[in-house]
Amino acid sequence: MAAKPKLYYFDGRGRMESIRWLLAAAGVEFEEEFFETREQYEKLQKDGCLLFGQVPLVEIDGMALTQTRAILSYLAAKYNLYGKDLKERVRIDMYTDGTLDLMTMIMGGVFKPPVEKEETLASVVKSAKTRYFPVFEKILKDHGEDFLVGNKFSWADIQLLETILMVEELDASVLSDFPLLKAFKTRISNIPTIKKFLQPGSQRKPPPDSHYVALVRKILQF
Repeated sequence: MAAKPKLYYFDGRGRMESIRWLLAAAGVEFEEEFFETREQYEKLQKDGCLLFGQVPLVEIDGMALTQTRAILSYLAAKYNLYGKDLKERVRIDMYTDGTLDLMTMIMGGVFKPPVEKEETLASVVKSAKTRYFPVFEKILKDHGEDFLVGNKFSWADIQLLETILMVEELDASVLSDFPLLKAFKTRISNIPTIKKFLQPGSQRKPPPDSHYVALVRKILQF
């Protein structure tokens, strides 16, 4: 039996969370090693495991993979969640890049001082309502299918749901003007592997708190 993928990161969301989502959606069990000290992080660097000195790090198929987008695209292709051809793949890339913009703003906002954090997260909600969610609402309307690309569940659907839920943590009514996205959220959330990942006790991480922020700052020294 092949070894389970092993994820190295902090015990929190960050850039690893989308990787957890993708593996969970594919029905793949994975193991995690959480950083608790600076020494753990430095050991991976000294061992040459971190190509550019950064995490996430995922050990899978005899490889040590770094760089979030590379890991995600590999997993999407490996588990048949990356479209049927190049044209579908590039659309998936466009959609996941779009949602990543919002997610990156949220992740960065967490580490800002209180006033800047509040402004950043308010900007995320505004951008979601005026720039990003209207695009996905139109895609669903024009496409007329249950999923974003083709008529098959893909990485794009997984990451859009993750993004929707992250923004809803900031504003629970953010989908009020987007009926197709609201239906999409319900539909994708009920896919068995996704539904399981959304249940308490899964490897999904909660929103970052002050303890998580302090730990990351301590280990990465910034």
